[in-house]
Amino acid sequence: MPRVPLTWLADHVDLPAGLTAEQLAADLVRVGLEEEAIHAAAVTGPLVVGEVVERTPEPQKNGKTINWCRVDVGAAHNEPGGSPRGIVCGAHNFDVGDKVVVALPGAVLPGPFPIASRKTYGHVSDGMICSARELGLGEDHAGIIVLSTLGLDVPVGTDARELLGLGDEVLEINVTPDRGYAFSMRGVAREYAHSTGATFTDRGLTTPEQREPVSGGVAVELEDDAPIHGVPGSDRFVAQVVRGVRADAPSPQWMQRRLTQAGMRPLGLAVDATNYVMLDLGQPLHAYDLAKVAEPIVVRRARAGERLLTLDGVDRALDPEDLLVTDSPEGARAARIIGLAGVMGGGDSEVGPDTVDVLVEAAHWDPVTVARTARRHKLSSEAAKRYERGVDPQLPRVAVARVVELLVEHGGGVPDAALTDVDRTAEPPTITLPVDLPGRLVGVPYTADEVRDVLTQIGAEVSDAGDDALAVRVPSWRPDLVVPVDLVEEVARLRGYDAIPSTLPVAPAGRGLTDGQRARRSVARALAEAGFVEVLTYPFVSTEQLDALALPEDDARRRAARLVNPLAESHPYLRTNLLVTLLDAARRNVGRGQSDLAVFEIGLVTRPAPDAPAAPHLPGGVRPSDDDLAAIEAVVPAQPRRVAGVLAGAAEPAGWWGSGRRADHTDAIAAARRVAEVVGVDVVLAADGEHLPWHPGRCARITLADGTLVGHAGELHPNVVAAHGLPARAAAFELDLDVLLAAAPAEPTQAHPVSSFPLAKEDVALVVPAHVPAADVLDAVRVGAAAGPAGDVVEDVRLFDVYVGDQVPDGTRSLAFSLRLRAADRTLTAQETAGVREAVVAEAQRRFGASLRA
Repeated sequence: MPRVPLTWLADHVDLPAGLTAEQLAADLVRVGLEEEAIHAAAVTGPLVVGEVVERTPEPQKNGKTINWCRVDVGAAHNEPGGSPRGIVCGAHNFDVGDKVVVALPGAVLPGPFPIASRKTYGHVSDGMICSARELGLGEDHAGIIVLSTLGLDVPVGTDARELLGLGDEVLEINVTPDRGYAFSMRGVAREYAHSTGATFTDRGLTTPEQREPVSGGVAVELEDDAPIHGVPGSDRFVAQVVRGVRADAPSPQWMQRRLTQAGMRPLGLAVDATNYVMLDLGQPLHAYDLAKVAEPIVVRRARAGERLLTLDGVDRALDPEDLLVTDSPEGARAARIIGLAGVMGGGDSEVGPDTVDVLVEAAHWDPVTVARTARRHKLSSEAAKRYERGVDPQLPRVAVARVVELLVEHGGGVPDAALTDVDRTAEPPTITLPVDLPGRLVGVPYTADEVRDVLTQIGAEVSDAGDDALAVRVPSWRPDLVVPVDLVEEVARLRGYDAIPSTLPVAPAGRGLTDGQRARRSVARALAEAGFVEVLTYPFVSTEQLDALALPEDDARRRAARLVNPLAESHPYLRTNLLVTLLDAARRNVGRGQSDLAVFEIGLVTRPAPDAPAAPHLPGGVRPSDDDLAAIEAVVPAQPRRVAGVLAGAAEPAGWWGSGRRADHTDAIAAARRVAEVVGVDVVLAADGEHLPWHPGRCARITLADGTLVGHAGELHPNVVAAHGLPARAAAFELDLDVLLAAAPAEPTQAHPVSSFPLAKEDVALVVPAHVPAADVLDAVRVGAAAGPAGDVVEDVRLFDVYVGDQVPDGTRSLAFSLRLRAADRTLTAQETAGVREAVVAEAQRRFGASLRA
């Protein structure tokens, strides 16, 4: 995020006296630039200018020589009586009469490093004479700051914090991606002027001379045979040579201070000048050692196999989408790469200690190209941050001229008269804006004059377009303004978001939840009431999880959709059933000590078709055609919604009431039946001995009356239980909720009056062949009871006992059912209830040869 020193900002806009970083933040937030942080002054406490009046070298036993100094720090800071302070100093680059910077006791230097009077080398040192590094002004720590070498001559006792800018607060702001121009002092100053009405001086505008075309200079060719989204990688390239420059010399102290305040490390005049102008105007620049660059300079896309050693010392393999700056050294077989356009320069052409002639370059690069290259190579440089957000294409000439000026002034250079400016930029777009559009969209009655005034403030050229509309030519530094609503946002922003009334919209009356939504909520509520806990698992799975379910190799549930860019390479597939992730959740709970559990989940699974076509590759930036959308829809696999549950450990805990009961397959089947009952669908249960991951002898296949598969429930296979580390005899169910909801009655269930007549009870025990499913016998009991002489008086039928033993013949078992009978209009007689009992036995005998147990 950009840092804004207040003294630097004042170069572009009039700031009121006494302005604090906190107030500046409040002013900027009104126009959408939010505060990220406020960085306090680098030095606090007394820091003053002093004059060395005595310096006595004193050799020490360790071979080091220190200086015992007397320093006049002004009448307000000297010792009582006016005597200069005594200070021990280990540096030797100063002498009597030099004015230096002195940190007095109570000061705190960067680090933090508090200063106090202390005894050292046999003296009491009452302060510290400071170097640039100790004050955070640079890396030079070998010598003391001598103010005369900086061209400063001020009285002793002067506040050095103000003199050197060490008392400045720095505001760090957060810039949204569409406001790239605010990554500069120029842009922030403009926004401050919008917020407060302060006078803004735009130092980034071109002069009439700079708008004139030029020829000569270093030869540059813009070649881009593979533009991204139809836009060339570069449409402007400006370069100028400055000869005889002390390129590696330290930059002036004021520039180093500003770079440090902005969070950048001073590196030398040529690099510091380009960084300074980038932070000041918003135009990234690059300085090349002219001796290491050969004409012509060619801007082109990378070719297969090319590599580049960038300034950070990393050798990078280049992508054909990368835009490069190259040259052609004499005798070289191929062009040499000297920079990754808009991101970072190459190490072969960087400015160094031997650099004398400097080539200063500023260009305008395509934001998409720069953004993709920066992310591809994980290079988030300061230049890339600005280019990918959009840089003013009119800035290169202004920025190069400013850098050249700094190199001449502080490095003794001489600029070439010739200048390179390859300019293929287009005119900024003109947007037609209906005058009433801002008022209609924002809800504030902006007048035509207000709209025109705001658009003029942001730098746009506004003229009448007829029919109550304005023709708005957007400024070159605002590439984010492309459609009328963008201009509406500017009007709302600069007129003040606080002027927009807070009017709560009235929610239109709706029809509430759909039948399916209500049914799903009812299912979840019913399972929770039955003791289950709802969980939400990630839908990403691995082949190892499918293996843990013991699924056959040809099982359709192994045909899973693979993600191109999974969150984790270990789980690249989308689940095809809920149990695969639900069992993992159960395993984690059991592993953490929760061995008695009942969990369920309602979620989507993905079931790709075996003959599904390949997904089409569509271009970006354009709306797909109807045929393209149909092709995409044909590829999307089915995603049915399912409900599944897992039970393990004790279903009923042990206590004073008894030993408790372990959860088993009957609990899973009961839960599945409960789901169907809540939805309002009658299901049919049948034994299924060949459907993993369930036990072959304790699994129920659940279907609709017409045979449509709904799901399975029962005990899990022992191998599956062991693979997941669950308690023995763990059970589970999984149902296709979409199938159940599709079969649910269209009309709501009708309530029936509750009979006030007494309940009659009949128990019947039927001996049937052992292979007959209990569900089939239960169905026969219900049908027989309803067909009895008393009519349909059955209120409830429940299986309450299963017996196999000596009291029944071999190969049979006894199933005992409890019948609850009640008539709506009378009390049932003993003859009627006996008739129901006889009808039940008769129906069971007809179907299965059943007999009444003696």
